[in-house]
Amino acid sequence: MKLYNTMTNQKEEFIPLEKGKVKMYVCGPTVYNLFHIGNARTFVIFDTIRKYLEYRGYEVNFVQNFTDIDDKMIKKAEDLGVTVKELGDQYIKEYYEDADKLRIKRATVNPRATDYIDEIIEFVGELEDKGHAYEIDGDVYYETKSFDTYGKLSGQKLDDLRAGARIGVDQRKK
Repeated sequence: MKLYNTMTNQKEEFIPLEKGKVKMYVCGPTVYNLFHIGNARTFVIFDTIRKYLEYRGYEVNFVQNFTDIDDKMIKKAEDLGVTVKELGDQYIKEYYEDADKLRIKRATVNPRATDYIDEIIEFVGELEDKGHAYEIDGDVYYETKSFDTYGKLSGQKLDDLRAGARIGVDQRKK
């Protein structure tokens, strides 16, 4: 099987790091709403790859997270008068129901972001200590210029990116 390697911009023969075993991590949904066709596309594609690898005899450890805390979730929970955990639990349940209808195989494990808050805070602190992130008014921003190879996978150059193209410009950012 050949896969496209973004780092080399070439199709390359797939060779697992460990003979007979494959580890896959696929970013899962932010669980503040039902997943839509765009989300489903990603889930179905990686499910197909996983099933093919299993068919070829690989033992696949498939990890897909749930982002169960973010600004959209907090706002929606407030609007509905429920806790963020209750909102996340409901949409995780809905996710499984919808994924089952699409015959998407369940992940080996689905870690929730909220289960790793302490580790996330510690890691952000390490980024700040190394000059890779900075804090303004309680918000932490990644210092993209501190990362020499930023944009390498996407093929974009930092100087060519337009601030505000995806989200509003925050004038406080460097």
